[in-house]
Amino acid sequence: MARHCTECGFVNSEGANYCQKCGAYLGAEAGDEPTTSTYRIGETGETDAIEVEPGIDGPGAALVIRSGGGRAGESFRVEDDRIAIGRSPDAGIFLDDVTVSRNHALLVRRKDGLYVDDLGSLNGTYVNRSRIESRKLDDGDEIQVGKYKLSFLER
Repeated sequence: MARHCTECGFVNSEGANYCQKCGAYLGAEAGDEPTTSTYRIGETGETDAIEVEPGIDGPGAALVIRSGGGRAGESFRVEDDRIAIGRSPDAGIFLDDVTVSRNHALLVRRKDGLYVDDLGSLNGTYVNRSRIESRKLDDGDEIQVGKYKLSFLER
């Protein structure tokens, strides 16, 4: 069944999660179930299914890769006052792809919260699909750095 975009009205193909015209999130369809399972090896050598709650353990903040580079689900705790994001191996959040500048962006803790600052990257830094130079982050914001999409989660 085709899915209509609530933002622009475009008729998208069945199974699409984002609008093919404007990129808006189409929402989950009724009956959509997560398709990834997580297992651990038990004491007997059997695999045991475990429930993994998305997000972060305990208080604090984290960035979770939602798509890009085959690293979906990987998370980075935000504990320092400054964390570099980029293609440089020295970056706190190392994203190895040509769409990411070596020194792409910086997470900075300021008096009123956590900000993401673009460092003059070629492809730009986006928060909730808007190109930014500096932006305060709120729980659930989507950050795009090159082909990577990350979610900011805060407890």
